[in-house]
Amino acid sequence: MIFGYARVSTAAQDLTAQRAQLAAVRCEKVFCEKITGTHADRPQLRKLLAALQPGDVVVTTAVDRISRDTTDLLVIARQIKDSGAGLRSLAEPFLDTTSDFAEIVLAILGVAAKLERRRILERTAHGREAARAQGVKFGRKPKLTLHQQREAAARVAAGEPQRVVARSYNVSQATISRLDAAVKS
Repeated sequence: MIFGYARVSTAAQDLTAQRAQLAAVRCEKVFCEKITGTHADRPQLRKLLAALQPGDVVVTTAVDRISRDTTDLLVIARQIKDSGAGLRSLAEPFLDTTSDFAEIVLAILGVAAKLERRRILERTAHGREAARAQGVKFGRKPKLTLHQQREAAARVAAGEPQRVVARSYNVSQATISRLDAAVKS
């Protein structure tokens, strides 16, 4: 069976042109949705993938209709291949997993996904560094202010029991114990 998949990013956009292109290549059933391609949860795409049988073909007007994320696209292409079906893109004829070059296409998509993931990690790291340079602090806020930490450490050093100090600041004894250990080291 030849399945079509059409997607637009917003409810205000129209699927007519995509449906016409898919009808022109004799798609027997077309799954359509109006949802962003960056959204991983796409109900119609899930239904399409669940319906696939060996020998079926999924046709889309352009590869970005399946996904705009290369990693996500690779996962979906693998799901299609693992079900025994193929994937074709009308706008990108090289993306035809039903051809002899299917493994090459998937390998290239895999490399592209790795490169994209690496770029995302680099951008994230640069963003974190820039934020730190501007004084942004990451992680959970300390349970005690710097003044309270000094005060609690002094009380413990003076011999007051940790559980009493902890109770007075409404924190656990473990918090005071960690504070005490940090002061002693």
